[in-house]
Parts: sequence; C-alpha cells; structure tokens
Amino acid sequence: MIISIASGKGGTGKTTVALNLALSLPDVQLIDCDVEEPNLHLFLSPRVQRTLPVAIPVPGVDETQCTYCGKCAEVCKFNALAVVKNQILIFPELCHGCGSCSLLCPERAIRETPRKIGVIQEGGYDGLAFVQGILDVGEPMPTPIIREEKKLIDRKKTVILDCSPGTSCPVIEGVRGSDFCLLVTENTPFGLNDLELAVEMVRALGIPTGVFLNRSDLGDRKVKDYCAKENIPLLAELPHDRRIAEVYSRGEIVVEKIPEYRALFLLLFQKIQKIVSGRS
Repeated sequence: MIISIASGKGGTGKTTVALNLALSLPDVQLIDCDVEEPNLHLFLSPRVQRTLPVAIPVPGVDETQCTYCGKCAEVCKFNALAVVKNQILIFPELCHGCGSCSLLCPERAIRETPRKIGVIQEGGYDGLAFVQGILDVGEPMPTPIIREEKKLIDRKKTVILDCSPGTSCPVIEGVRGSDFCLLVTENTPFGLNDLELAVEMVRALGIPTGVFLNRSDLGDRKVKDYCAKENIPLLAELPHDRRIAEVYSRGEIVVEKIPEYRALFLLLFQKIQKIVSGRS
C-alpha cells in the first residue's frame, strides 16, 4: 500500500507524521518527495548506499543543418527556445524535456543532451528503507526528480511518501498514484483554508483521503466541522504536547522518545487500511 502524506500549507507537522508513522510499522519504505527541501534525513541520519543522478534532456542545435524556420520555438510551450534572425537562443532552465522541438524539427537539426538537475539517494535506517531526492540549487523543476524517485517504490512494502506542502505540481506528482492520501492540518484559519485546497486537489485525483489534526486541543472546531460537513474522516488527533516540541527541536524521533504515541500511529494505520480495503 502506498500512503502519501500531504498538507495544504507548511508547518502543520506533515514530516513529523510521516516519520513517526513509518517508524511505528514493520517493513516500510519511506520516501522524501519534498526534493526542494528534504528534511527527513536530519532525523534519521540514514546510511546512503547509492546515489543516482537525475537529468532531463535539453536541446542542442546543429546550426549547419538549421534553417532558422522557427518551428522549434513555435511548438515549445515553455519558451525554452527563441529564433532571432540567424540565431537560436536556448534557455535550459525553462526546458521541461518534452522532446517536441527535436521531434518536429523539419531539418532534424536538434539533438537532445542530458542536463543534471539533482540526485536521488537510497539507503536505510534501522531496517527502514529510505529514499530521498535532492534538487540542485537554482534549478526550478522538482517534478522530474519526484517522478524518478517513485520508480524506486517497492510494492512489497508499506510505502510512505512525504510530499511537499501546498497544492502545486510537485505535490500532485507526489500524491498521484497513491492508494491513500493523509492530509495533515492544524486548527488555524490558514490551516483550514489550505486544507480545503488540498481536499480539492486529492478529490480531482480520485484518491481516498482522511485528515490528521495536529495540535488538536488548540484553536476552535472549524476544521472538525469542515470534515464532518464534507464527510472526510478525521483519522487521528495529536494534542499540543510540549514534550513533542522538545523532542522535535533536538532532532529526535517522537515514537522513540515518547513511546506511548506509537499506539496513536498504529491505530491511524489500521484506519487507513480499513478505508483502502473497503474500496478494493
């Protein structure tokens, strides 16, 4: 089973939930899909066993064959090429590697070459299989790295994907194809607003979802009322516990330092299992 962990906004505790859920279960593969700012490794210090480069194909032009017809620039939806008089300008950072320019060039003057945009690291921590993607500094497109990460999914294990915050393309790529999406939120106006956006995203993808309410004893009942109104299961609530904040600030793991919380994450997983099995 593949469980994606997402949130409409940052700072809700999404990584805390993903990490502690993974370490409460046997035979798990944990994948950090927040490739712009991966942080699970700060808690796990995993043993990295291999590093894989990730590249996208970008165009290069043989100007001895090019007639400067402008067809390549015309078909590029991302403005990665421009034809100016007898010259072609290429903007590699804008290229999405779709291949349209080389495919449709009438003179076959375009050849694609790989351009590295980041890496994927595979390793482990105390029996936990771990994968993380790292986008190179200055690169604008995390989605290809997330796509390559997900090719390493081990379907024989319980897979937990820690996705980026928000509802943009990297989140959609991370959540897409999962069996269940757990949305982590908090009792604040921003938490509720961005939860509504995240629910719209998950419903558009057709993925069953439920809510994890962090710091549940703070704020008001608006998140709970919204879940009841929209018929979204509220699967778990984590109270505002100073001990959790202290453990987190030291870079330690909650279920290892405060073991009574392990039962909460085990029960959460059982509820997710029941929802997924009920749809199959």
